[in-house]
Amino acid sequence: MSSEKSGWGTRVHATSRQFIKFGLVGGSGTIVNLAVAALSKKIAGWTAGISEHDPFMNLLGTDFHIRWYHVFMTIAFLVANIWNYQLNRTWTFKMINMRSWWRGFFPFLATGLVAFVVSQVVTTLLMNPTSPLALSSEIFDDSTGLRTKFYWALTISILISMPVNFIVNKYWAFRKPKTIVVQEVAPH
Repeated sequence: MSSEKSGWGTRVHATSRQFIKFGLVGGSGTIVNLAVAALSKKIAGWTAGISEHDPFMNLLGTDFHIRWYHVFMTIAFLVANIWNYQLNRTWTFKMINMRSWWRGFFPFLATGLVAFVVSQVVTTLLMNPTSPLALSSEIFDDSTGLRTKFYWALTISILISMPVNFIVNKYWAFRKPKTIVVQEVAPH
């Protein structure tokens, strides 16, 4: 019984350490994500006069649009996803016998895409002035960096998706490969 408790305690401790490392990597990825999104927003504004609120593309002739903030988030997601994958691969889950970089990256990207969709929905709900969850335009009036609605919506959406992202990555993208016994032979 004590070995069961000890084994369980060891697994909990190891998982807790991984979660902390994953959180630190995620924190650095959040900084990368925010920096790339802000840089994308600034470059679009400086070079083409584009605001994150401007429509990018109409959705099939409806009243709804993909907005430039969705585009900026997509660029930032892709850069931060590669950043996070590489750090998680070499630090958080380094003790696991890994697949090749590309074979491991695609499950990580797929997991990230699930979190990214959640992030896009949350950000849209926070940015859309008609949403019941919209951030106040009086407080977040885009007058300064700290009052920019897009930056706050992006940060909130990233924080919401982090715990789910960890669980799915731990048990899918960075899971230990299954050991298959091909043939068991008794020693002679």
